[in-house]
Amino acid sequence: MSRPRPGFSLFDLLIIVALFALGFAMFLPAVGKARLESLKQASANNLRQIAIACHNYHDAIGHMPAGVDARGFSALTYLLPYVEQDNVFRLTDLKKDPTDKANAQTRAIVIKTFVNPLDSVPIVSRDSGPTNYLMSAGDQAELAKNNGIFYVGSKQQLQGIPDGTSNTILAGETLKGDSAVKATTVTRQHVALKADALKGLKPEAGVADWKDDKNIAADRGASWMDGKFLQTLFTGTRIVDDEKPDVDCGGKGGLSGLRSNGGSVWIVMGDGSTRRLSNKVELKVVQLLVNTSDGMPIPNF
Repeated sequence: MSRPRPGFSLFDLLIIVALFALGFAMFLPAVGKARLESLKQASANNLRQIAIACHNYHDAIGHMPAGVDARGFSALTYLLPYVEQDNVFRLTDLKKDPTDKANAQTRAIVIKTFVNPLDSVPIVSRDSGPTNYLMSAGDQAELAKNNGIFYVGSKQQLQGIPDGTSNTILAGETLKGDSAVKATTVTRQHVALKADALKGLKPEAGVADWKDDKNIAADRGASWMDGKFLQTLFTGTRIVDDEKPDVDCGGKGGLSGLRSNGGSVWIVMGDGSTRRLSNKVELKVVQLLVNTSDGMPIPNF
């Protein structure tokens, strides 16, 4: 006489399916959080790679690359051989301008180390590889006369930083522009003025233009090759995620604050250490961090 084989009733199966569904629903947020943290660390690692490249360049040449050279090339251009992109560097014609057709091929290359994987905007311009990492020019609006590590013609020596490399920002993370021409969000768009607006530039500059939807641009970080302001350089003249817009004065300088999705950005110091810089940090502290020689102690942030 055969016995009935034990099995699951329909009710038992429904309970099991429900438990699996509950477990999966609980598991998904943890996976998402882990992936987000991994991407954040990837961006921090990019900044560390840029800092290591700066130090290797310094060891080889004797000083940091200029923030922008006589032809308009960025510091990132000169770091290419030190981020495993020597072939791209060799293809770059440094005797021509970055926007010259001779550099069109290399200008369009996307360099993974220069891009934050968390930024939802992949590129800003079809003919240029972008960057999410801007080099620190200092706390003055004008790039030609500044006090950071990277500015026009700068050739900063690490041992010549009075405040010390651990107290000075080398570069910072920011969101790229989105090519829009309307004032929607200061995290993506900014105000573009002529170069002569630099003279006597006030902290409130750009606010009225933004309100009136005038002189709007959104090409922040459009080209890693270009040494102009907001392409590869920033000034510590606004706090992180400042409600006031960034202001570009003909690529010669202006007002800027690093922009984020969540209220803080990664920065890398001159010694290669990475830290988070929050929108709660006051402007005076940001200015101390980008200035190589203010001689003031920096409070905890």
